[in-house]
Amino acid sequence: MPPITQQSTNESGLDLVLFSIPQSLLLQIGSASILMLLTTGKISAKALESIGQASEELFRGDRLPILPFPDATELDNHS
Repeated sequence: MPPITQQSTNESGLDLVLFSIPQSLLLQIGSASILMLLTTGKISAKALESIGQASEELFRGDRLPILPFPDATELDNHS
């Protein structure tokens, strides 16, 4: 019996009409996009946290102006 030889490509990938994209390139692009997504998520979370802390400082009670509150005698005079 003659030995059976198989032709297999080492790198299969995305075969388009005019060209093919190797599987290793697809893996590199996918990995880079996932890492950028994770980094962007962490940066966005830190930015939102700092904005929240800044808004808390802005609306803290000791920074708000003191409003003139009418006394009980002023209320009795107006009614």
